[in-house]
Amino acid sequence: MKRTLIITAFSLAMSTSGVFGQTIQSQHNHAGHNHAMPGMTQAREATQAGPHGGSLKQTGNLQIETIVSQGGLQMFVYDRAGQPVSVDQGRGAVSVRVEGNAKRYRYDLLPDGKGALTAPVNLSQLAGRQIDVDVQLVGMKASGGNVVSFNEVATVPASEQQLAAAAIARQKICPVSGKPLGSMGDPVAVDVNGQKLYVCCAGCVNAVKSNPIKYAAGRPQITITTATQADAAAIAAQKVCPVMDEPLGGMGTPIKVMVGDKPIYLCCKGCIKKIQAEPAKYLAMVYGKGEASTATASAVPPGTEQVREGIFKVVAADAPFIAAQKKCPVMDEPLDAMGGPYKVNAAGKAIYICCPGCAKKIAAEPQKWLAVLKSQGVDAPTIR
Repeated sequence: MKRTLIITAFSLAMSTSGVFGQTIQSQHNHAGHNHAMPGMTQAREATQAGPHGGSLKQTGNLQIETIVSQGGLQMFVYDRAGQPVSVDQGRGAVSVRVEGNAKRYRYDLLPDGKGALTAPVNLSQLAGRQIDVDVQLVGMKASGGNVVSFNEVATVPASEQQLAAAAIARQKICPVSGKPLGSMGDPVAVDVNGQKLYVCCAGCVNAVKSNPIKYAAGRPQITITTATQADAAAIAAQKVCPVMDEPLGGMGTPIKVMVGDKPIYLCCKGCIKKIQAEPAKYLAMVYGKGEASTATASAVPPGTEQVREGIFKVVAADAPFIAAQKKCPVMDEPLDAMGGPYKVNAAGKAIYICCPGCAKKIAAEPQKWLAVLKSQGVDAPTIR
């Protein structure tokens, strides 16, 4: 963000009012300190919350509430008893300095017809930044004709959208799938014990709701196993360890680390801590910043070993297609969540399911479930 303050043109020159200009000039600066001259009232430093949620300060006979928002600054005025004071005949000026910037910017405070003196300034680009505000007000009868002068230090609040964007940037990856947030469209917010957690897509929402404790940390679950023959195709596709940049298999059987539902293969156990510390970094190295690279739809064998009629056990050749599909289209659960994956024939295409119970639905409406996979970016391989 540039350090210069870019704000919309609602301010008026302070010299437009001769009387007001003369009154403002009744303050002078000496040796770097502001001193009140006769006819001026300065605020005490004590601050508390005002009726509108702003900062409330006592200034002589008045209490001034300052509200800083992305749309500008507002001043509400009250008497000692806390009763609102009319500002219809009042006006003022604010001098704003942004943290890290020596320059000050001056804007008029004018009645807004809603009980406040307002400087409509666009502060949205300063969300989260601290500003130093010098305020001077005139025209309030309750002040006895004195100029009211005080200083306020405040932080420009962030909008809901900005807060969400910052939270997504901190979280980085979906705790369910391990995919980068944003790779499946706009991240989806899920409430977990009063806190917002973000997932990559609507398909991951139920997983969080069914087991909030598991996902509350906002990081994908990481599990570690030794690779098996079923991982051979995926290992061949990855080729090298993302930590050491060494060929997989060069230091013994590769280690399989599941980040959410994505496997990362490592050359040795010594690389595990790196994945645990920065899972998003290594997911991006293996799969890229967007979607995980998926297998090009081709052909797989029909399968020879059945668990039930028409339901086959998977073999090594199915591994890249299992990695591409990830979830059972019927249950929307990880393919290994219920003892699977298993393979069924859907109009000549292979669909992988989490349990034998899903096979009947696939058999009844094969095109429906192929379309579901297609909508998820998965092309089911042909059964040869």
